[in-house]
Amino acid sequence: MNFRRLKRANLDISEISFGCMSLGSNHVENESLIHTAFDGGVNYFDTADIYQNGFNEETVGKALKPIRQEVILATKVGNVPNVEGRNWEWNPSKSYILKAVEKSLKRLGTDYIDIYQLHGGMIEDNWEETIEAFDLLHERGLILHYGISSIRPNVIRRFVLQSEIVSNMMQYSLLDRRPEEEALEVLSKSDVGVMVRGGLAGGILAGKDSSDYLGYISEDVESLIDKIKVFSIEKMSLAQASLQWVLSNTAVTTAVVGIRNMHQLKDVLGTVNAPKLSPESIAELSGLLKPNVYTKHR
Repeated sequence: MNFRRLKRANLDISEISFGCMSLGSNHVENESLIHTAFDGGVNYFDTADIYQNGFNEETVGKALKPIRQEVILATKVGNVPNVEGRNWEWNPSKSYILKAVEKSLKRLGTDYIDIYQLHGGMIEDNWEETIEAFDLLHERGLILHYGISSIRPNVIRRFVLQSEIVSNMMQYSLLDRRPEEEALEVLSKSDVGVMVRGGLAGGILAGKDSSDYLGYISEDVESLIDKIKVFSIEKMSLAQASLQWVLSNTAVTTAVVGIRNMHQLKDVLGTVNAPKLSPESIAELSGLLKPNVYTKHR
């Protein structure tokens, strides 16, 4: 496994990280996946309080307990589930965050969270109050660092300039180039880590049937996939090539990949040891489709 520096936190993060959202309801299977990932060099595990109405934090925390000091555990806050647990209301208030962290700590079975992330955000939020909550939790030692999870340029700029965030989690892939327009440069210049989610575009870049995606018609998506296959044939899988493209951007700290089963895990772990795409191949893939851009939240 290769590692990259999360500069503001002085942490080394594995290039491939475990996105826990895709875990199932069987704890024994989840534990096996998590331990196999750890044995393969993964040291960053990302969950959230709303995943599976809290069960995700519970199963992740239980699985990581024997190796807690050896991993970097990240979770998220800001969405309040309704009674049925099917929908959520946005609440980035100080009072809610201070209560929610206690529940997450209990579910995770730990007395601290390495990186506590705001799970969304709008420019209209009372961001000063939100930052105050995170700073207070840091002072109390309940969290070691904090970050955000946002694709909105205006929200990203606000937190980069006004807070001590160490990371931002955001979508980025060959089918979602929006961060290249502004966000990646802003984050990189400020030494804020980029934790990429959606690097496989919901599975499309791992072999799932092609479909329209973020303004690209299915024919364009299929054309891109065919080209990736040309570069990756007999050398690496489609997923490995797609993740190598993501990691070729030096602003990226890690690719957080959702894992459902052992086959997916082993495929993804193989990314770092597979033959490398050449700079020319990376550039050619980048030029196949016109990069999409943000139309809102600028």
